Amino acid sequence: MNHYATQKSLSDAVDGGGLLVVAQWEAKPDEADKIAGILDRFLPEAQREEGVKLFLISRAKDNPAQFLFYELFRDEAAFRAHQESAHFKTYIAGQALPLLAKRERAQYGLL
Repeated sequence: MNHYATQKSLSDAVDGGGLLVVAQWEAKPDEADKIAGILDRFLPEAQREEGVKLFLISRAKDNPAQFLFYELFRDEAAFRAHQESAHFKTYIAGQALPLLAKRERAQYGLL
């Protein structure tokens, strides 16, 4: 799985604040590699969204069924647009979510 940020530097991404979303997923048994493949296709599309300042997805080294998302959006409107995007609906809602045993998500404002 590719682990990369957008072309912007980290200081550029956090400048001006934004909405930070941190999500943790755990795959159902024997579904982790399938989820990783879905996320490989999804990630570049998500990173190109206009309102995305930073978008990272990681896979746990000690438990490959666990995934961590670190997403920084310009604002709430950008986050809503992300969830309404065709790639979110196709890859996340349509393909990945049914393969999960657990999904947690929290939102934060940058200090």
